[in-house]
Amino acid sequence: MEQIIRLDVSKSGVAVPAEMQERACRANTLLHTGEGAGNDFLGWVHLPSSITDAELAAIEEQAARLRDRAEAVVCIGIGGSYLGARAVLEALSDPFAALRPRREGPAVLFAGQNLSEEYTAALLDALKERSFAVIVISKSGTTTEPAIAFRLLRAELERRYGKQGAAERIVAITDRARGALKTLATQEGYATFVIPDDVGGRYSVLTPVGLLPLAVAGIDIRALVRGAVELERVTAEDTPFDENPAARYAAVRNLLYAEGKKIEILGSYEPALQYLNEWWKQLYGESEGKEGRGIFPASVTLTADLHSMGQYIQQGERILFETIVSVAEPAHRVEVGSDAENLDGLNFLAGRRISEVNRMAELGVQLAHVDGGVPNLRIEIPRIDARTVGALLYFFEKACGISGYLLGVNPFDQPGVEAYKKNMFALLGKPGYEKESEEIRKRL
Repeated sequence: MEQIIRLDVSKSGVAVPAEMQERACRANTLLHTGEGAGNDFLGWVHLPSSITDAELAAIEEQAARLRDRAEAVVCIGIGGSYLGARAVLEALSDPFAALRPRREGPAVLFAGQNLSEEYTAALLDALKERSFAVIVISKSGTTTEPAIAFRLLRAELERRYGKQGAAERIVAITDRARGALKTLATQEGYATFVIPDDVGGRYSVLTPVGLLPLAVAGIDIRALVRGAVELERVTAEDTPFDENPAARYAAVRNLLYAEGKKIEILGSYEPALQYLNEWWKQLYGESEGKEGRGIFPASVTLTADLHSMGQYIQQGERILFETIVSVAEPAHRVEVGSDAENLDGLNFLAGRRISEVNRMAELGVQLAHVDGGVPNLRIEIPRIDARTVGALLYFFEKACGISGYLLGVNPFDQPGVEAYKKNMFALLGKPGYEKESEEIRKRL
């Protein structure tokens, strides 16, 4: 079987000493033994291989019911309850589907990932003339952004279809036994799937949180899981350091951080992977950014951002390094044509594939950035398909867990996320926040 993830660190400028190799392997072992910090949130480690055929079949059956009932399915969630599904959907979907004469299956839309009144109004208007259904994702059911979106969309479903009809168009993915959403789902008879207690939101894309919306969209979720299973095996506890791409990636980025490289830029020359960058930023930002430590995760989409961020990357402050996700073989073939007048001077490219031009741009930029003092890591995948994307998701998850332990933080909590909520609730006058409200308004 082909090597699905190839990691090249030869242009990183660092060699991994034996001591760091041992530390990375120990960190990987901690993820498997559950002896490290945050060990109550390690369910994702063996999640791919533990997903049963029956579980996948149940997800596919529910997805088929939603596809039959709706022209649009709105997925309500925020953070890890949104970004994983969006990343895979954007990577594997036709970017010009809106222009196709016939659409297969419903459009999958997203809500609850922001508090924009303009976005919400536009969504409600777009749904006016279309049948729709809702997948609502929340362990508690009280997170502000998705709770507001669900309140509005649930009311619209009940207005159109009545309580029973609305219940048949709502699927809740929530806690197994408690929480406001679980209570409501039980009362109203919504179909439900469980968010495992031991899987945090940013590691949940391979649970029903990600798999159900993707199945609704027509993505091959079995291939997605197979790819993740492959990387679970490749990065197993007993895998030697040199053969474990997740451990190597984690070790090199931590060595670069120790040398003063405080920012990691994740980039790709395929725009389909743009939302994978967004998912990656949450994964690493929430996992490592704490206790005054952590590499700041940023991203670029190339070659477009060479004409914006490229200048800073090439000659700005030398506090960053770059990781490129490179796709070996595109699925389609487009060649540059010849032009009799050759006014643009591009006839020297006539007959060559655009992918060849793109690859030469990638390699040329890599050398330029390395020469400019930007260490470069390269992750090569064979193609963009469900299996490969599944492998890439697990690779980044496993490397994140190892990297967090190498950094010396708990990569599975996010205490800083609550700070803004307290201020927001106080400013909105939520009951129980009267004292905080008075204090905050004085500061404003």
